[in-house]
Order: sequence, then C-alpha cells, then structure tokens
Amino acid sequence: MKNVVVTGGTKGIGKAIINQFNERGYQIITCSRTAEDCKAIEAEMSNLKAFQTDMSKKEEVLRFGQQVKDHFNQIDILINNAGIFIPGLSSEEEDGALEAMIETNLYSAYYLTRSLLEHIPENKASHIFNMCSIASIMAYPNGGSYSISKFALYGYTKVLREELKPKGIKVTAILPGATWSNSWKGVDLPEDRLMQADDVAKSIVVASDLSASAVIEEIVLRPQLGDL
Repeated sequence: MKNVVVTGGTKGIGKAIINQFNERGYQIITCSRTAEDCKAIEAEMSNLKAFQTDMSKKEEVLRFGQQVKDHFNQIDILINNAGIFIPGLSSEEEDGALEAMIETNLYSAYYLTRSLLEHIPENKASHIFNMCSIASIMAYPNGGSYSISKFALYGYTKVLREELKPKGIKVTAILPGATWSNSWKGVDLPEDRLMQADDVAKSIVVASDLSASAVIEEIVLRPQLGDL
C-alpha cells in the first residue's frame, strides 16, 4: 500500500487531490489550520489522518513533518499544496503581505520537503509535486506578492528537480490557472469559465502513474477560454 502526504488538503484543490488518491487506496496524511476541518475529513475517510498545522510557521511545519514520519515509514508521494492568496499591488498592499505569502507558499514547501526527504525512497518512482501557479511564470494585475511567492516556489521546484534527479526521485511543478476554490469564492462568473479543482487533481494522478524512467517536469493548466 502506498502513502501520500498532501498539505492543505481539506478544501479546494487539496481536497480534490485527496479524493483522487483515496479512490486508489492510498494511505493519506494531510493538514489544516483548523481542528474542525481535520476532524471533518477524518470522518469521511478511514485511511486518512489529518493534523492541525499552520503552514506559515516553521515550528509547526517541522512538527507536522515529525508527525508524518511517526505514522509512515516511507512516503511515496509528497504534494506541497498549502498556500494563500492575498490580492493587491506590490506597491500598495498592506505591510506583511509579502512575508505571509512567502512563509506559506514557499517556506512551508521548503521546510517540509527537507524534513521528509529521508523518508522518500530513492529509485522507486517516488514523487514530489509543488503547487505553483500560472502566476509563477507571468505577472498579472493585482497579483503583487502572490506572484513573487509563486515565482519563488517555481524556482525552488527547479532546484529540487536537479538535485533529486540522480536519486531517482521525481519532481513536478503544477501550474494551474484560475480554478474554483476559496480564492474565487463568490465571484460572479459562469461555472465553466474557471477550471474544476478535480481537473488539477487528475493531472497529478496521471503524472504519478508514469514508469520510473519518465517524469513530467511541469504541468500547465488553463481554463479553456484562457486566463482571467
């Protein structure tokens, strides 16, 4: 039986990812900032454990890493999905916006990956996915520090790919465009104007199913009608 770790897995894209791997019989560990969300998702799935974790805080990320290692003797797939979006112009956004998004969108992936690498087996098609964004490769209006943080995560993913290539550990950057999630909650747009979270989740499953000799380095997904 294989094990997967998905950060921020109780809502949106993270929840869709967990649903996909749950259907395939994986043992799953995830986390959320709220205890209520952890309890709710544990009640849905018998093969899942959720830990309350604020992924913007290094000490909590490292604690979560230890909890993962206490439960899993090896990790087949790590999906660094946790992230936040605070809209605004970099020249006008509130003080602390950059720090908040760098800590959540970049540092969480960096510290958790470092913590868990010893439990990710080499040369066995193990896989690390980082949830980047279209904002990782193009700036857009009102993207501000979110784009900065996602550019940084994309860079970190490229570094990981080069470092882990000789060890047989795959690394993939996921770069989705506008997807229905809490970030777009309440927006007055047709349902088909944005992607479904399940579209992103399915792409991760496909990439994880390849043989050990192949890796999809980047997955770029956009709404059929293009970016918003």
